Amino acid sequence: MGAMRYTSAVLLGGAASVVSAGSFCSDAVQDLLGNYFCPGGVKQIKYTGLDIPGKYRAVASMDNSGTCTYEDRDYSGPIAPYNEGLSMHFRGPLHLNNVAIYAPGTSKKRDAPQTVAHAKRHGHQHLHKKHYEQKQERAVGDVVTATIDGQVVSWVNTYAGPTADAIVADSAPSVTASAADSEPTSTESAKTSNVKSSSKSSSAGTITGDFERIASYNAAEGTADGLVFLANVGDPSLSGTWDTVWGSSLAYVDENGAKAAASPTVLKDKLLDDTQEIAIFSDIPCDDSCGATRPGSVAYKGFEGASKVFVAEFSMPDSGKTGFNANMPAFWLLNAAIPRTAQYASCSCWKGDNESPLQGGCGELDVVEILSSGDTRAKSTFHFANGVGDSHYIDRPVDSSMKVAVVMDADSSTVSIKVLDDFDFGTSLTSEQVQGMVNDESNHKLFSLLSFAQ
Repeated sequence: MGAMRYTSAVLLGGAASVVSAGSFCSDAVQDLLGNYFCPGGVKQIKYTGLDIPGKYRAVASMDNSGTCTYEDRDYSGPIAPYNEGLSMHFRGPLHLNNVAIYAPGTSKKRDAPQTVAHAKRHGHQHLHKKHYEQKQERAVGDVVTATIDGQVVSWVNTYAGPTADAIVADSAPSVTASAADSEPTSTESAKTSNVKSSSKSSSAGTITGDFERIASYNAAEGTADGLVFLANVGDPSLSGTWDTVWGSSLAYVDENGAKAAASPTVLKDKLLDDTQEIAIFSDIPCDDSCGATRPGSVAYKGFEGASKVFVAEFSMPDSGKTGFNANMPAFWLLNAAIPRTAQYASCSCWKGDNESPLQGGCGELDVVEILSSGDTRAKSTFHFANGVGDSHYIDRPVDSSMKVAVVMDADSSTVSIKVLDDFDFGTSLTSEQVQGMVNDESNHKLFSLLSFAQ
């Protein structure tokens, strides 16, 4: 795992204080695994200031002999590198009910939904504990701005921190918590679509224009549109590949989410068990723009654009199991280049370069992730050159389903993760509806906001 740098500051008694990255709330408690938790669940976690240039190691070439080469890739602009194609990932025990992905201004008409009733899991092997061990301090004289219970206050940082040369991206995202090679052929993909990114920029951070649904899944109806279900279950006799060097590649996954299928299949209305993990990609087969992909793997594009909305409805039942990764459900987003090479092996852009520590990974956002067996506290963390996490958590939906929206807004360089009281997974969203997913929860206390001037 590459080194991640965190910056944290809270307003304590009217004075600035730089604290441990695990202590974004003054009364955070550390568990036996080293994770910090604030008391009480929240309904929203918001990341702002996500307009920080950087670079990561992209895979330049990969072969089945074990050769993997890299090249530096720069990124910049709102939400980067999360403006690149993203894939959705779910780990059991989890029952996935609905998924919808929305993008601004697209008008592509889609074909009728698929109606076929649709792994050996390799574990979510990046670090589950101590997400918050390292931090990056601000320079003396930097202006720090925080919003506490809706009131904006600012101060000049007087903490010198460790001495170091100036670095790329001398800023950090902020966090707000409100309570509570073998490519698929054209016949393997029945549809194509175009995901457009927003070209607008507004310092006011107001979302403009409507969003249209570009992909969806409904478990009860057995339908999927604009997306494919994949998993790291490669089987050369069906789809994908496997070898002793890189393990299993991405493959079409069967309706039970357990093994490889020969063609795209819709996931059944079922509970994914503790050993299962599925990935959702767009239904657009990869071309040269995808970059390097593993030879023999099934390769599709992710969901692209700096502005986009992911909504998922799911439950996370308590399986009662213990052991490595048992009873630890999760929903996360990955730069789709990661699983297209080797999600759980060393050849991917997930990890930073140890020889060049300013090069972070190409992007992972843990939306809600359980960090220890049976826990009911779901954390959220950004992984990339300017990674950040928070000690607040969202309550795990054990006995009922939960609807969660992830809004990536280019206009305000903000990502909001919000538990929705109601959502119908319709074919479009108004700008007002999307803005409502970003706005702070009005009836919940704003526990902390960490915001640093660029």
